[in-house]
Amino acid sequence: MSKQAPGFPGQNNKYVNDFTKALASEVRILLAEVGKLRDERRQLQYEIAELMAMKSKHGSGGEYTADWQPKPTESQIEAPPPEVPPPPPPAIEAAPVQARPGWHVVHKRPERKAIKGKRPAAAPAPAPAAIAAPVPEPPRPELPAWAQWRPNPHLMPTPLSAPSSPAPPPGLFGPPTPPPK
Repeated sequence: MSKQAPGFPGQNNKYVNDFTKALASEVRILLAEVGKLRDERRQLQYEIAELMAMKSKHGSGGEYTADWQPKPTESQIEAPPPEVPPPPPPAIEAAPVQARPGWHVVHKRPERKAIKGKRPAAAPAPAPAAIAAPVPEPPRPELPAWAQWRPNPHLMPTPLSAPSSPAPPPGLFGPPTPPPK
C-alpha cells in the first residue's frame, strides 16, 4: 500500500503546493500595500501637525502676531507708561430685561364636535353609594397646614394576613449531608 502525503485525499499535492505559493504571493502583495498606506497616513498626520503648529504661531496671541512685542529691557521695566483708567460704563436708562418665568400657561383644548354617523358613548351609570363618607370637621385656623390634614378612613390600607406556607425544603438538592467526622 502506498503512503499518501498529507493533503486533500485523492488529489495530487502539486495543486495544493501551487495554490499555497499563489496565496503566499498575494498575501505579500497585500501586506506591502498596507505598509505603504500606513506610511502615507503617518506622513499626512505629520504634515497636519506642522500646519496646526504654524497656525498657532501666526494666529491671535501667537508668536508672530502684530500685537506681539519682544521682552522688555531694563530701561523699559523701570519706567512703565502711566495707566489710563478705563472709561466708566454708560448709565443704563432702560429697565433691566426680565427673564421669562419657568412656569407656562396650558390652555384647555376646546371640545370636539361629534362626528356624524357615530353615536356618542353612553354616560357611565353612577356608582351606588355604599357608605356615605363622614363630613370632615372644618380646619382650625390656629393649627399649621400640615396638622389640618385628615386621612380618609375609607382609603386606609388594611394589613395583609401572612399566608401559611409549607416549610421550605431543607436544601436545593434535598437534605444536607452531615459533615465528615
